[in-house]
This record gives sequence, C-alpha cells and structure tokens, in this order.
Amino acid sequence: MRLAAIRFDGEVRTGLVADEDVLVLPAAAPSPDDVVRGGAEAREAVRAVARGAPRHPVESLDLLAPLRRFNRDVLCTGWNYWDHFDESKGKREGQDPEKRPTHPTFFTKGPDTVIGPRDDIAWDPGLSAKWDYEAEVALVIGRDGRSIPEERALDHVAGYLVANDVSQRDLQRAHGGQWLKGKSIDRTMPLGPWLTTADEVPDPHDLTITLDLNGQRLQQASTRQTAFSFACLIAELSRGMTLRAGDVLLTGTPSGIGNAREPQIFLTEGDLLVTRVEGLGELRNRVARFPLT
Repeated sequence: MRLAAIRFDGEVRTGLVADEDVLVLPAAAPSPDDVVRGGAEAREAVRAVARGAPRHPVESLDLLAPLRRFNRDVLCTGWNYWDHFDESKGKREGQDPEKRPTHPTFFTKGPDTVIGPRDDIAWDPGLSAKWDYEAEVALVIGRDGRSIPEERALDHVAGYLVANDVSQRDLQRAHGGQWLKGKSIDRTMPLGPWLTTADEVPDPHDLTITLDLNGQRLQQASTRQTAFSFACLIAELSRGMTLRAGDVLLTGTPSGIGNAREPQIFLTEGDLLVTRVEGLGELRNRVARFPLT
C-alpha cells in the first residue's frame, strides 16, 4: 500500500493512495508512522477503515511528509554510487579519501530538515553560498534489530520513500571533515510523497532515480548501481547498534550533483526541483528565501 499524510479539513489525516486518487481515511485511522511500527496488524486496520472512504484526486490534496514521528536523526549513506564518489575527486577541498571506502560511509541529518513533497526548500544566502541537490531512495525500518544478518536485513524494512538530501557544500567542508552541519539545515529535505510499503516494491535494486532542475535532467541512475546494497547498509549500520522501527535511512545519491559539475550548479531562489523514483512517486519543490540566520 501507499500511505500519505494529508492536511484535510483542518487536521492531519492518513490517505491511502490508489492510482491518481487518495482514499481519505477517518481521523482515528492509523498514521503512516503507526503502520511502520505496527506491522501487519496496522496495515489490516488501514484496509478496514478504507472501505467506503471518500476519494479525492491526489493533486487536489495538501500532502505532508508521510513520516512525522522520528526516533532520532535521519540516518544517511554517503558515497554509495561509485560514479558519484569518482565525480567529486579533487573537488572536496582537500578532504578526498585516499581510495574508495571498503565499508559504507554513514552520517546523520537532524529531523527538523524534513519537509513535505510539495513544500518549499528553505534557502538563505547568508548561511551558505553552495546549496546542492541529491536525489535518493529512503528506506524505513519496520522491526527493531541489532547486528542484523545481511541475508535477513530487508525483512526489517517497512517501506520506501523518495528523498532529496539538499546539502550546503561550504558548511559540509568547514567543520573538520564531518558532514552533520552541512546536512542538517532546517526545512531543506523533502521526503515522500507517500510511504510505499515493502511488499509493493518487488526489487528495491531495480528502481530508476531522476532529478530535474528547472526542467533539465541532472541526475539519472538505477539503484542497481549502488556500491553497497540496501541489505548491506542495514547489516553494517546495525552491527552492535540497535535500529528501531521508524528509523529512516537514506541510501545515497548517484552522480550529477551540482558541486561536481563544470561549471558548478548551485540552487538559488525560485528554482524548481523534481525528484522521482520509479514506483515510489515524485517530489516537486521550489527553492524559496527563508531567514535561517
């Protein structure tokens, strides 16, 4: 199923996406966060209350970020497409690793970065001069686990979403080589447009990711190109560290980022970003001036 969070009649409701329409569920229906944590029982509760629910065209509804209850920072993966790792060689301002990493690279983003699939991306030129885009698949953990074996790792996935890991490259380089600051600016990470449950994604490594900036295609790749599989990411991250139902993990961006281009492309006020993942939907976000400092 595809579960959306929508603002409807002045309150947040759950929507069950069906083709171009959304079944708007009663206020007491489980939220997407509830479904992530409640498993099959919560999904069945959604199906039960969906019978007879009114239908509305998806384009007519105010879509919110489908996940709104975070256990911790958003977990993220860097350098998970070798073409992206290679395109930035010599462009990391002295922070290039000596060689390709042999294990996944992880970092986090603050949860206040998260915005909805149609919300404006906050932009403040006084904070950063290098605002960049990164189209990604996000997965959501649906079952607690520590030291999860790789062969069982995907059993812990509740579902998948589209994300855009908007980054501030100058901030990313300015704080000792770690990425938290340059990845955690408020109101900068679109997430959605809905949660697609894992049973609706036959092969998460057969999805096409694209990003268009003002109508120009700048990123296009398949998830089969990942350096480390989604199962490997979960197994490595959970080694000695408990992952909880509701944890969100971004799985990396392919090549085509603005910082690596010649000439470089950075986001500015009024830009339109369309981030798509085959089978998971699209994000459509404007860059808008917002005071962050």
